[in-house]
Amino acid sequence: MPGAEQERQRSWNTAMVRPKEQFAYYREAICQSFMNLTPEPTRGIGFAANVQSVTVADGAINRVIFPEHIVRRSRSDIAASGQRCFYLNLKLAGRCTIQQDDCEVSLSAGQVGIFDSDRTFVLQHDRGPSLGVISFRVPADALFGRLPTVLDIAPTRLSDDPCVGALIVETARSLNANALRLAPDEAAALFGVLLDLVALGLSRGSRSEAHATASFADATTLALRRAIDARLREPGLTVAAIAATVGISERYVHKLLARAGTSFSELVMARRLDGVARDLRDPGCAGRDIGAIAFDWGFSDLSHFSRRFKQRFAMRPRDWRAQLDRPAR
Repeated sequence: MPGAEQERQRSWNTAMVRPKEQFAYYREAICQSFMNLTPEPTRGIGFAANVQSVTVADGAINRVIFPEHIVRRSRSDIAASGQRCFYLNLKLAGRCTIQQDDCEVSLSAGQVGIFDSDRTFVLQHDRGPSLGVISFRVPADALFGRLPTVLDIAPTRLSDDPCVGALIVETARSLNANALRLAPDEAAALFGVLLDLVALGLSRGSRSEAHATASFADATTLALRRAIDARLREPGLTVAAIAATVGISERYVHKLLARAGTSFSELVMARRLDGVARDLRDPGCAGRDIGAIAFDWGFSDLSHFSRRFKQRFAMRPRDWRAQLDRPAR
């Protein structure tokens, strides 16, 4: 059925045009296969990309291979577009950070996330010379019709769901691999199964969030603080390491901590100093050298440690420790 396959599939390859025209060609390709978008290159001339779009029921499967770049969806892009939809992205290679409203979600290879076409967003594709994504265009009506109540769907990493996350990933992979092998009605049926799983994951997430936390940002900030505490003793602890642990971008780490009135470096410093202060007052650590305790809490420069300790506690570390031996009044 080669003729039928050609009717259901369109493709673009920037290798077909001159290097200086490649990014403009890619921009046109994703606007035709996805919606009105505003991509921005992060490199010079030349943009090696491949776009394939396969029609499935009222939606589509868009397979895209590209180098690092940024994609924006502006208010004017939204105004110029037609039907509202959601995009269900399965990341193949590299990392994608989805920024929409006050939410930010990071997808690495093998993870699936969803976001709304009807609100402005920024997609930052990075972490590799050649990146890839399978993006399912889901009509909004098809998704809302499967939900028990109307939800305000924020960007969500659905693959994290302990019950249906793995099923969503495997069903997405299967639909992508077999979309053109299946008859149109069979592909549409499998697409429906995928949407049923997505709706179940969104419903479960909505219920659990309502009971667990007042907001996504509060829950993420709590996870962020726990990750920092768990790795506090590591010398040279970085924002990148913590962001990777929590599954968010470095930018969002800074945003969440600023929202809490602090910064990454200030929080790490304060928590490390508190840890040293506790140990210096602990009788079990009375025989340990102050420098050894500081090193154990991740400090690498003793003069810097002593200066910051005095700033925080208004006395030198040895004076703080000396208070342990003073009799209580």
